[in-house]
Amino acid sequence: MRTRVKICGITRAEDAALAVAAGADALGVVLADSPRRVSLAQAEEALAGVPPFVARVGVFVDADSAFVAEAVRLLGLAAVQYHGDEPPDACAAAPVPVLKALRVRGAADLAGVDAYRGAVAALLLDARVEGVRGGAGIPFDWEAVAPAVPAWVPVVVAGGLTPNNVAEAVRLLRPYAVDVASGVESSPGVKDPVKVDRFIAAVRAADEGR
Repeated sequence: MRTRVKICGITRAEDAALAVAAGADALGVVLADSPRRVSLAQAEEALAGVPPFVARVGVFVDADSAFVAEAVRLLGLAAVQYHGDEPPDACAAAPVPVLKALRVRGAADLAGVDAYRGAVAALLLDARVEGVRGGAGIPFDWEAVAPAVPAWVPVVVAGGLTPNNVAEAVRLLRPYAVDVASGVESSPGVKDPVKVDRFIAAVRAADEGR
């Protein structure tokens, strides 16, 4: 199985282009409070050159449904990523498939995950850091969480991934996809082409050993 790669926090067209050239399967734009936040107009410009078959994903936190719908329409989003307290019914009502982010420290944080069965297309596991919805650049305890990862839905692993540790995350969790932002940046919102290349190469190398 090939692990998909999402490069998140895209703020510039040149970063979208380098991520596509490196082999990214999806690109994310953050439309919520974050150092990588972009407006709809900025996101439209950043994603303008993204070719077909590379998925565009918008990241939201407890956003108004009308704003989500407008972003989907304007940006051609293939999916939305919900990083707030969105309940299952809000996920089920989204206009495109939903990746629901869950903040975890250990297996106990996945105890109620079955409530989202049938309402989401994937679950995204991110580190639980108090006061931060995501993008903290800190990994969770992959080994502790691994036994509780649900089998009924594709799982995306995020949080503190870098070119140096992503292979271990793939080996331990066997996710559908991995999601990285700060781990491939030279500064918030600015991607480093060498880190992006190394990250995707590390994922592909890990896949060969699965």
